[in-house]
Amino acid sequence: MSIVWKGVFPALTTKFTADDQLDLPLFEKNLEIQLEAGVKGIILGGSLGEASVLTTEEKATLVKFAVAKIAGRVPVVLNIAEGSTREALQQAKYAKEWGAQGLMLLPPMRYKADERETVVYFKTIAASTDLPIMIYNNPVDYKIDVTLDMFAELVECKNIQAIKESTRDVTNVTRLINRFGDRFKILCGVDTLAVEEILMGADGWVAGLVCAFPRETVAIYNLASTGRKQAREIFRWFLPLLELDIHAKLVQYIKLAETQAGIGSEHVRAPRLTLVGEERERVLKTINDAIACRHELPDYLNLPDNV
Repeated sequence: MSIVWKGVFPALTTKFTADDQLDLPLFEKNLEIQLEAGVKGIILGGSLGEASVLTTEEKATLVKFAVAKIAGRVPVVLNIAEGSTREALQQAKYAKEWGAQGLMLLPPMRYKADERETVVYFKTIAASTDLPIMIYNNPVDYKIDVTLDMFAELVECKNIQAIKESTRDVTNVTRLINRFGDRFKILCGVDTLAVEEILMGADGWVAGLVCAFPRETVAIYNLASTGRKQAREIFRWFLPLLELDIHAKLVQYIKLAETQAGIGSEHVRAPRLTLVGEERERVLKTINDAIACRHELPDYLNLPDNV
């Protein structure tokens, strides 16, 4: 399957049972609701998916399960965030064997590679696979900035097709378009900046709060990408929730939102712990206040041509 890097791609949470096993029935429930809402692909094994504490066997189970349940409706993309090139190459090989249709690729973890090392890392992995690749550029959290000059070196890698733009600088969308035209598809990777980046030409949105609010997320994307002002109204309602995505405890916060929305659970894998006390009550209030005044959405999957 080739990938059209356009629309909403949820970075799905990994569902666990109370005894710390994969909760595949709950994962399937959430997955089906995402598909019904109109997402255009899914991403497994990202930061929100608690990839750093998943075993290779668990990743294999999740990918194979998702591929089977989705049955070609949208692509399944596996995130690769490894400390060594050797392990990243192995994960890329596994992804292909398990049936994933694409990769999201972070720079090397745990070592702050310089520009030459980072480019060679990306090129080496791209050369090892025919899977389409989206580079995840998040210098705020991962301390390596993939600059425009570095992307210029990656142009020769035909399967590096997209960028998850998480620099938190909206103007970087325009810089990328000015430099590369449509060579790279651009997907906003920061929930709170989605509308701004879509209006400036981003092709899609790798979203976090979509895990709990898929219809609102896809509605905002569809409305904003067709120039409809209603996107602003829904986004203003959504913003307090979207800010949960830019916190160190985004996993716990978004899983609590999924629970309140009836499509997830709070179970996380240690060393993460579920929220307690004042923090939980504060986050819960933000979530419940928003749920209490959810927007009535238009038929965002069938928007007329006239704006």
